[in-house]
Amino acid sequence: MSVGLVVVSHSAQLAAGVVELAAQMARDVVLVAAGGTDDGGIGTSLDKVTAALGQAETGSGVVVLTDLGSAVMTAETALEFMGNPDTIVLADAPLVEGAVAAAVSAQSGADLAVVRKAAETALHAGVEPALPVPDGGSAAEVTAVLTLINPIGLHARPAAALAGALGAMDVDIDINGADGQSVFLLMALGAGQGTELRVRASGPDAQRAVDLVRTEVESGFGEL
Repeated sequence: MSVGLVVVSHSAQLAAGVVELAAQMARDVVLVAAGGTDDGGIGTSLDKVTAALGQAETGSGVVVLTDLGSAVMTAETALEFMGNPDTIVLADAPLVEGAVAAAVSAQSGADLAVVRKAAETALHAGVEPALPVPDGGSAAEVTAVLTLINPIGLHARPAAALAGALGAMDVDIDINGADGQSVFLLMALGAGQGTELRVRASGPDAQRAVDLVRTEVESGFGEL
């Protein structure tokens, strides 16, 4: 089973909305919302958080994301009551971006540490200027130039599919200068239909990674 996620927020609607959004990109991941107080007000509930942690634990661990400071305190208190298990960790991450990045990583089969890192680095990386694909590449580098043919281009769902699949590979890959393993950096490209994607990869899984991108792009990400 994949790593589970718990979203702790002062608002029940906010927690549920973040879970709903992340679930669109990670349908096999257990995501549990723990928002609001026991009587439906604004605040946090120790009982709700404790119950959510139990629901999200499927054997591979749980990453917890929170909105404001007191939500962190509630989550920490719940962990203390549970004996601070090594299989449940709090991520110091933006709630929405961190939850989506963590969900995509968990969907790819990443372990607890990698899923936590995905959440915590969701907004930390920058987009490098796109570099030209060298003629013929090099022995250690695999390149491709592909054109987006699906009507909406590299929007959230295909970006998540690429980032999740590539994140499970031993490869360094960039697409138009953006880290191919980051759903947010891929979305930030704003690549619409007809956009040319310059793909460059190195590492043990370089050829497999580029082949994957080619297959997805040429099939229109299943949206044609």
